[in-house]
Amino acid sequence: MKKENKAEGAAKEEKQTNMVREIISWLVYIGVVVGLTYLILTYVGQRTMVDGRSMNPTLNDGDNLIVEKLSYRFHDPERFDIIVFPFDDTKFYIKRIIGLPGETVQIDYDGNIYINGEILEENYGLKTILDPGRAAEPITLGDDEYFVLGDNRNNSKDGRNPAVGNIKRDKIVGRAWVRIWPLSDFGLLKHQ
Repeated sequence: MKKENKAEGAAKEEKQTNMVREIISWLVYIGVVVGLTYLILTYVGQRTMVDGRSMNPTLNDGDNLIVEKLSYRFHDPERFDIIVFPFDDTKFYIKRIIGLPGETVQIDYDGNIYINGEILEENYGLKTILDPGRAAEPITLGDDEYFVLGDNRNNSKDGRNPAVGNIKRDKIVGRAWVRIWPLSDFGLLKHQ
């Protein structure tokens, strides 16, 4: 009878040990998943939602996007990239890069965009720009500044507005990469 009690005790102890190992295994697994999620959201990408119509027809109000943060660690933002940057403590803006560091940007009253005195060939604006705003006069960008416009040029608070102004390189969160919602429009975003 003592042998049976010892055998039962050993089986019970082994069962408890296996349960503790299983719990520890799950805790380690959950910790790794939480850690990887944090790293991805902090350094690689994040989900963001379009609020407003300033990027129509490219992006629509309510679109959900993944913004990738990694590529700008290896190269500078490029003309026509769609970027995300903070406007204030509560809002992020999504706009298209038009002017690059060191360039001079100007918009005339016919709606033409000039980069260093030459007309920019692009087809992202919905309509002719009616109000060039502060870009009616030449704007020379600093070594770390970008000039941005919304694709819906006459319904966009962008680089023409003094409240937005030029965007410093270190303020760019990342590049809008893929639309994930609505599913009917799922896919990579066209930048160039």
